[in-house]
Amino acid sequence: MGGAPVDATPVLRAMAGARLRRLERLDPAETQRALLRRLLRRAARTRFGQAHGFAAIRDVADYQSRVPLRRYEDFWRDWWQPRYPVLQDVTWPGRVPYFALSSGTTSGTTKYIPVTMPMVRANRGAALDVLAWHLRHVPRSRIFGGLSFMLGGSTALERVASGVRQGDLSGIAAAEVPRFLAAWSWPPRDLALVADWERKLDLLAARTPAAAVRMLSGTPSWVLMLLEKLAARQGMPPLPGLELLVHGGVAWAPYRERIAPFLPPGCATREVYPASEGFCAIADRGEGEGLRLAVDRGVFWEFVPLAELDAPKPTRHWAATIETGVDYAVIVTSCAGLWSYVLGDTVRFVDRAPPRLLVTGRTSYSLSAFGEHLSGEEIERALLTAAGMLGIGIAEYTVGPVFGAVRGHHRWLVEPAAAADPALAPRLAAALDAALTAANDDYAVHRRGGQMDAPEVVLLPPGAFAAWMRAQGKLGGQHKVPRVLADPARFAAADRGLRS
Repeated sequence: MGGAPVDATPVLRAMAGARLRRLERLDPAETQRALLRRLLRRAARTRFGQAHGFAAIRDVADYQSRVPLRRYEDFWRDWWQPRYPVLQDVTWPGRVPYFALSSGTTSGTTKYIPVTMPMVRANRGAALDVLAWHLRHVPRSRIFGGLSFMLGGSTALERVASGVRQGDLSGIAAAEVPRFLAAWSWPPRDLALVADWERKLDLLAARTPAAAVRMLSGTPSWVLMLLEKLAARQGMPPLPGLELLVHGGVAWAPYRERIAPFLPPGCATREVYPASEGFCAIADRGEGEGLRLAVDRGVFWEFVPLAELDAPKPTRHWAATIETGVDYAVIVTSCAGLWSYVLGDTVRFVDRAPPRLLVTGRTSYSLSAFGEHLSGEEIERALLTAAGMLGIGIAEYTVGPVFGAVRGHHRWLVEPAAAADPALAPRLAAALDAALTAANDDYAVHRRGGQMDAPEVVLLPPGAFAAWMRAQGKLGGQHKVPRVLADPARFAAADRGLRS
C-alpha cells in the first residue's frame, strides 16, 4: 500500500448521518435500561447468571441488589482464573475468543480482560461514532479519502487454547477489521506485528505514506514520539493531509501544546474514552465540553460517588439518576461478561441529557499518605499551573510519598519537555506547594500543622521516562506512565529506576 485509496467518504457520510439521527432520538435512560435487560437475558444460563438469579431480575434496582460491585481481582480469582484460558459459559455464553492484556499502571500486574465478539462489534460501532461526530463538525471532510492510522502496540496475538487468543486490544481490533476496510487502514500487517517499539517507530517513519494519512489515533505520549520521528524525515507538518487526531488513554492537557506544531492547519482533535473493558465516551462537541456517554454500545454504566466506593452499600447511580458536579467511580456491566465491574476510572458529569462527562482520573490515582487526600485531577492541575508560571513544559511525571524519621513529604519526578536548569527544581516545588495549598484544604492543614514537609522536585533529563518504561518492557502501545504511585515501595523502585 503506497498511496491514498478510493475516497469512500460519501458512503461514510450517509452512514454517519443515519447514526446521528438515531442518537438524537434515543432516550439515554430507556436505552440503558433496555440494554441491561438484553445482557441479563443473554447471560441467564451462564454460571454467573445462574448464581445471581439473572432470570428473575426485572429492573435496574433488582439487578443492583443481586449483583455486588467487584474489582478485576475478584472476577479473576472467583470466575476467570480457575477456567482460564477457556471461559465457556462462565460469565458470558459461549467461549470467549480473546483476552485483552491490560497492564495495571498502579498495581503493575497484567490483567486478562475477556473480549467477546459482541464487544468487538460494539467497539467497531464506537469507532464509527467518532467519525460521525467529526463529519458533523467538518461537513466538507474527506476523511475516507486516505488512510486511517491506528498507532498501537504489536498486533501479534498469542494462541492460548483452541479458538482463544490474547494480546493488546489494538491487536484484537486489527484481527477483526473487516476486509473491505483494509484498504483504508494503516499500518500493514508486517509493521503492525513488530513488537519492539523503537524499531517499530523507525519503520513507521520510513514507510508511512505521509501524504495519504487522513486520521491518526493513539495515546498522546506515543503519538508525539511518532510525529517527531516523521518530522525528522518528512519535514513539517509530517502528515500534511491529516484531518483528525483521535486521542485518549491519558490526559490531553500536558501534550496539547507539544503536539500542536506537528499538526497541519485545520486538523481537528477529538478525545475518546476507550478501555479494554468497553468504549465509554466520545467528544461530540468542542474540546473541554465533555465526552458523550456511549449508551448503546454494549455496556450498561453505573456510577458510584467516589467517597462511597468502599462502603458496604454504596449508592449506585445510572443514566436516569446521575448528577452533575459529582466525582464518580465508573462501574461496567457488558456484553463481554463483566458484571458491576469497578473499572478504576473516575468521571464527573457536566450534562445529564445526554450524559456528558469529563475524565478526572483513576480511583487509585490519589495520594493521601499523610491525610492530604489529593485527587489525581488536583495533582495534575497543580503541576501544570506551577510549571506554567515558570515557563516549563512537562513531558512526563510521577509523584509519590517519601517517609522520614519524623515526617514525610511528596517527591515529584518530573521530566520537562526540554532540558531545564536544575536550579528550577526548588522554585517548581514551591509553586506546586502553593497551588496545592490553595486547591485542597486537607493538604493546606497538614502543611500548616507540620504533619508534612514541603514537596521535593527532581528534574530528570529528556528521555528518562522512556528509558524507564523500556527497562520494564512497557515502552509504547497502550502502556501508560503511572502518574501517582501511592505505594511507598513501588514509588521507591520507580525513583531508583528513573534516576539510575
